[in-house]
Amino acid sequence: MKIQFDPNLDFQKQAIESVAGVFEGQEICQTNFTVAPLQYTKELDLPGMGNNLGIGNRLKLLPEDIHKNIRKIQLKNGLAPSEKMDSMDFTVEMETGTGKTYVYLRSIFEMNRLYGFTKFIIVVPSIAIKEGVYKSLQITVDHFRELYENVSFDYFVYDSSKLSDVRNFATSPDIQVMVINIDAFRKSFSDPEKENKANIIHRSHDRMTGAKPIEYIQETNPIVIVDEPQSVDTTSKSKEAIRSLNPLCTLRYSATHVDKHHMLYKLDSVDAYEQKLVKQIEVAGVEVKDGHNKAYIKLLSVNNKKSPISAKIEIDCRMKNGNIKRKTVVASSGADLLDAKYSGGRDIYDGYIVEDIYCEKGNEYISFTSKPEILKLGQAIGEVDPDEYKLLQIRKTIEEHLDKEMRLRPQGIKVLSLFFIDRVANYRWYDEDGNPQKGKFALMFEEEYARAIRKPKYNTLFEGADLDTVAAGVHNGYFAVDKKKDSSGNEMLKDASGNTAADESAYNLIMKEKEKLLSFASKLKFIFSHSALKEGWDNPNVFQICTLNETNSVIKKRQEIGRGLRICVNQDGERVHGFEVNTLTVMANESYEKFAEQLQKEIEQEEGIKFGVVEEHLFANIVVPVDDYTNEYLGV
Repeated sequence: MKIQFDPNLDFQKQAIESVAGVFEGQEICQTNFTVAPLQYTKELDLPGMGNNLGIGNRLKLLPEDIHKNIRKIQLKNGLAPSEKMDSMDFTVEMETGTGKTYVYLRSIFEMNRLYGFTKFIIVVPSIAIKEGVYKSLQITVDHFRELYENVSFDYFVYDSSKLSDVRNFATSPDIQVMVINIDAFRKSFSDPEKENKANIIHRSHDRMTGAKPIEYIQETNPIVIVDEPQSVDTTSKSKEAIRSLNPLCTLRYSATHVDKHHMLYKLDSVDAYEQKLVKQIEVAGVEVKDGHNKAYIKLLSVNNKKSPISAKIEIDCRMKNGNIKRKTVVASSGADLLDAKYSGGRDIYDGYIVEDIYCEKGNEYISFTSKPEILKLGQAIGEVDPDEYKLLQIRKTIEEHLDKEMRLRPQGIKVLSLFFIDRVANYRWYDEDGNPQKGKFALMFEEEYARAIRKPKYNTLFEGADLDTVAAGVHNGYFAVDKKKDSSGNEMLKDASGNTAADESAYNLIMKEKEKLLSFASKLKFIFSHSALKEGWDNPNVFQICTLNETNSVIKKRQEIGRGLRICVNQDGERVHGFEVNTLTVMANESYEKFAEQLQKEIEQEEGIKFGVVEEHLFANIVVPVDDYTNEYLGV
């Protein structure tokens, strides 16, 4: 199958026109410069290698003309007009899932059509996003050639071992798009004695007759596009690296900007939701039935700096509305946790009267008068096994997945689910002989999947399938690879940050099979990831995201949720719109109240709105009772 692109979406055309409008009045022109010949080698025997004439972008507009243009654009888009023209840095804000990459790629062709600009560099923060951008270029080639009269263009990912690409970038008369990771040119040293520590792009090279690759790029005066600038140019070194490209201008695209320069276009999360440009989100939290029906106590800290000596403990309290909520209380010797001021008078705390609070460093503990437990610092009693929560999350994710399959498969829509895990070994590990073994999450998944598919309501999904073996083929994990090999010669897997060379093969695999994953011909439906897919990768048919990891950062939560916000496609690669189809279920590993509250708070701070006052219709509670756990949704 092949994903189809709609060139007539008004919000995307508005974003493209806003960027192109910056240069209104610019005539089509270019600048030329001399390029030193590369020392001949067989691998450099390419068309154009003998051409020593470089071609660059040329800007003839005066700063006051550009300032006038951007104020006109800003007023048209309802944005605060820039008071002064202090830089050629521009900002485009688009909510995740609304086609940000498509917009800036098409803007390249639009600026070439209108003004003749040919040199463009896309700077990305990570290997994941680099591979995602490269994949987007691959799958839009025919689309853009059809839209722009079969215009000639080349694109490539910068590779320090292929200097011919840099030279061709400088000398080609066609549109040139270079995709480069910020880490490939962040290290620059002017001290010749330290030059061997600089990125290769900043080093003099014999094959370039002593020139530096960066000098070829600088002469072209490229238009620089920064993808996810909040992760690219947040340090002084990164900002200096961007400037070292000698950009004609810098365009920054993100949903969550930290530094906002001249804002040209803004499509925030509320606008995207109201226009149904992304999936709606429902956040589900699971609770073990009777999970609060035994005394839970955790010792957080002790304090003997003032009298009386006290302990900070965490317990499950009954609130005034009757709900049970985990909260922190301060108790001293003699405190009865049954008391209303501590637990709200819950009978399960009968007998838990604080006897001793011991504060010697390294040996801190509390004990009780009529209970045998002695709680050391950081210890807890009455806590539900964390794996029981994980099992329930996996179970509910599978049920949500199968329910959506029942509804969406007849419409030609393949359903995918994505799990974020805390440790690779929890999904897959290796024995002493290097043989891969299933981790606890893989075992949980297969057991729950095999149980779920035997329900009569799912019979139509598995006609003719061997129910005893089907579970093993529908899931897989995508992780960074270690240098070690298993007994079969396959690379072994490990945890990684998502920014290292070790991640390359994981991204290549998942990116290059994007369309394959969308096809019914592929059995894979459930994807497990540690860090490899947290940003940069997206698949429009992710309908469930299950967070089996401990995610405290709200930004990281939004990154994870962003993997499933895009509008889904059918087997013809066509977008299928409408919330009746496009609902993303996030199976949170903490209470949905806290999860949703944090998500709301961030959106409120970013967009300057107050939910419940301006946009209360965005949030609605739906309670779904089940047998062995309670499940509550917050629809966003």
